[in-house]
Amino acid sequence: MSWKQAARPAAAFLAVGVVLLTLWGLQRGSSGGPTPGAGPPTSPHSSSSSSPDTSTATGSANKAYVAPPFRNPLPGMPPVVGNDVYSQTRAGMLSPQVRHDPELLYVPDSDGSTVTVISQRTHQIVRVIPVGYLSQHVVPSYDLKTLYTNSSVANQLIEINPRTGLRGRAISMPRPYNLYFTPDGKTAVVMIEEYDTIRFADPHTWKTIDDLKEPGCLGPNHADFSGNGRFFVVTCEFSGELLKIGTLSHQVEGVIHFDPQPTAPHADPMTMGKSVPQDVRISPDGTTFYVADMGTNELRLIDAKTFKQVGVIGMPRMPHGIYPSRDGTRLYVSDRGAGEVSVLDPASNKIVDTWVIPGGGSPDMGGVSADGRTLWLSGRNDGVVYGFDTATGHLIAKIPVGGSPHGIAVWPQPGRYSLGHTGNMR
Repeated sequence: MSWKQAARPAAAFLAVGVVLLTLWGLQRGSSGGPTPGAGPPTSPHSSSSSSPDTSTATGSANKAYVAPPFRNPLPGMPPVVGNDVYSQTRAGMLSPQVRHDPELLYVPDSDGSTVTVISQRTHQIVRVIPVGYLSQHVVPSYDLKTLYTNSSVANQLIEINPRTGLRGRAISMPRPYNLYFTPDGKTAVVMIEEYDTIRFADPHTWKTIDDLKEPGCLGPNHADFSGNGRFFVVTCEFSGELLKIGTLSHQVEGVIHFDPQPTAPHADPMTMGKSVPQDVRISPDGTTFYVADMGTNELRLIDAKTFKQVGVIGMPRMPHGIYPSRDGTRLYVSDRGAGEVSVLDPASNKIVDTWVIPGGGSPDMGGVSADGRTLWLSGRNDGVVYGFDTATGHLIAKIPVGGSPHGIAVWPQPGRYSLGHTGNMR
């Protein structure tokens, strides 16, 4: 028998086997098993959105569904998982490089020249770090290895080692108010508020790449990036504007001039008579930017695709900071002038709870603990640090630090990388 004759029955047997395996696979897919190309996953607000992608692929592959806000991502940017901006910042999702960092609060004094370091566990001050005068925010680096204190009057970014809690080198930088990093980690973005300048710098050498000045933008201070990282938005505190800036082009792509008078019902009636935009955060599904307007007591809703204001929510007095919960289903808004925290459901854009500080207070900036159980905020006008139980909304800590505490870094934080500020993690 030739080798060709011997191969015929074997080939026939193999063909039958392939058919049987194919039929079994089809039956398995119809009975609830993984089916390639099954369509979009569940809502980004559901708990299943944080699960790893289990879609299978063959040859040129059926790819997992990518929602429009996350398509055409910035090159080099880690992919958004599950069509949810915050899916990789869930409770306990600590990167290996921060897993053993001590759980501390880094509290800068915007009326002095120190960073007070507090244990999240004992609520005790463990050390006070001397830094430059008028220290505004403590900012995690993109790679999570360094914390930077923005010391404005000292014209310095001052490093802190989050593993030891000790001060490092001082970096020359004119009037740094706030600091961000592009989603690819290649560029630092420094908000030089006093000089109305947005500086693009090398995040390692800190040499200037570009300086951007928009004539109408006075006091650039807070920012956040689009779902695909292609652009970011910047609030202009002193002129009531919002800028849209290309991440790669470093050019202004749009400007919104906010109404100086409140238009939302139920906004606190005592206003500043002008728009004073502060913190800005993108929604979990990447469709909406929320802008806290301290001047009109409103939360402004900006469509990320059209870059137009599409809604407004009336708030208590002087809304300032915006922080996502660990499960991504809530946004905590600090209402500095009211001594309250408003809890927003981004799925319905409704305020679903209000946490009141007994006796009043001035909650400002901070973040959520790694386990999601505590919201830590500075008491800007009261020289204290507040801790709120996120399950009950009760105040569980009020720690005296003196001065004017501002942009607290709550460390460590879950996430793969930092976009800056006090911990805008992804």
